[in-house]
Amino acid sequence: MIARLDLPVSVRARDASLFVRRATGDDLEAIMRLLSDDPISAGRGDVASDDDRAAYATALAAIVDDPSNELVVAVDAAGGVIGTLQLTVIPGMARRGSARLLVEAVRVASAERSSGIGGALMHWVTEQAAVDLGTSLVQLTSDAARTDAHRFYTRLGFVDSHVGFKYAVPVPGHPTR
Repeated sequence: MIARLDLPVSVRARDASLFVRRATGDDLEAIMRLLSDDPISAGRGDVASDDDRAAYATALAAIVDDPSNELVVAVDAAGGVIGTLQLTVIPGMARRGSARLLVEAVRVASAERSSGIGGALMHWVTEQAAVDLGTSLVQLTSDAARTDAHRFYTRLGFVDSHVGFKYAVPVPGHPTR
């Protein structure tokens, strides 16, 4: 079980303060837009289609209900959702039984990229890893095509130490990329 994050919080990004809170069902449309706002995600089928709303709603409910997961959104001063990310605590046997924090689906609205929001969110995540979550390692994967993201994570102190592998399981109605 994940230790619950102390949310909501204010996080400072260069010239603005962000409000970081748990995602709710009311955030579904905004999260779908953030996913589709990314060309790689859009190429995998995340196009914010009304036809997919039920699948996204089911996924959001499953994440919110899972005590090992947090789905958070970053909200600007006007109340708009401008970023999101998913955090999963994974208990482990390696590293003397250490738990690790997996960061997934990091998205910042394209109009807000390069404004410090992503960096502020990731600094907040790494601080929470030990303080609130008791994890000794923060890990993430990034598509090989995301060279800008790789430079971003390296600047934040992440090390590209492993090679990841994926196997696309053929499931009817789901993209396999």
